[in-house]
Amino acid sequence: MSESRNYNVKILKRARKALNALPVQFQERVTEAISGLATDPRPPGCLRMSGVNSWRIRVGDYRVIYDIEDAVLTVLVIDLGHRREIYR
Repeated sequence: MSESRNYNVKILKRARKALNALPVQFQERVTEAISGLATDPRPPGCLRMSGVNSWRIRVGDYRVIYDIEDAVLTVLVIDLGHRREIYR
């Protein structure tokens, strides 16, 4: 879906803390993926999570969990982490 609207991306404190704890090479990849949500909040490969009103994207072995608020053009990054730990 190609949209000309840009979303405002906000990162919660716990997600920012988790991002800063990642190895540097993954920080760059995850930051790039999060930045991409501003132009396309539903990129190819994203999935809506069951049981909650959130979405997730994969960045290698890491997952970024976020909410989309279309009415106010905002993407709120809730959490991120390694795939074996993020869903706990």
